[in-house]
Amino acid sequence: MTGLRSFAVSLAPVLVLIAMWEGVARSGLLTPFLLPAFSVVIGRIWEDLLSGSLASAMALTTARALSGFSIAAVLGVSLGIVMAVSGAMRWFFDPIVSVGFPTPKIAFLPIIVLWLGLNDASVVAITALSPFFIIAINSHAGASGVDKQLLWAARSLGSKPGELMREIILPAATPQILTGLQIALPTAMIATLVSEMLTGVGGLGGQLLDAQRYADSPGLFAGVVEIAFVGTVLIRGVAFGRRRLLCWHSEGRAGATA
Repeated sequence: MTGLRSFAVSLAPVLVLIAMWEGVARSGLLTPFLLPAFSVVIGRIWEDLLSGSLASAMALTTARALSGFSIAAVLGVSLGIVMAVSGAMRWFFDPIVSVGFPTPKIAFLPIIVLWLGLNDASVVAITALSPFFIIAINSHAGASGVDKQLLWAARSLGSKPGELMREIILPAATPQILTGLQIALPTAMIATLVSEMLTGVGGLGGQLLDAQRYADSPGLFAGVVEIAFVGTVLIRGVAFGRRRLLCWHSEGRAGATA
């Protein structure tokens, strides 16, 4: 009951926003082309759902986003931890990460398309590149912040490097790593959608591009609502996984009792 009550409270602002949207659209202050009613947009989403175009577009965009995000997660976490435990690797990669992090990754899309062509590989590649540096930086910060006294004590007791990594560094860095993954997932989703819109290779971004080309106002707003729905589901899923993975941690216990 507590969970249902908190869900209802969190949903209330969204319902108020929808009611305001419907009211303004029905008031005649704006033309239906500039702001179609929410009920009209929902009708359009229902039509797309019945035709099967919505399910295929959602599946394609989600698959691309999760594929790129997974690649970035594996490579970013590995690089961040390696930089934290190896001075030589930190010396080599730190300038590269420092330059790559603030650079808009979408600027590399023309080069990636030149190399890979207009296909799923290009979208997945730019999706993986966009959150990579966020994950690497957070992983490095988490692994670097491990209490040095714990490491010294473990070494004095004869722990090997593999045991230090498995028993101390990874558990201590996990909260920070998961924070990086939570921040990186929306970035991956944005990169996927922008890439689809710029390359026209289908998905939810491709549908938005088609709606813009044909001045399909309900289709544009329907695409935004669909994207918001997919993004919310993915972010909620990551947050749920974080709570489960950190059930042993004070943060996880606090979230479970909240």
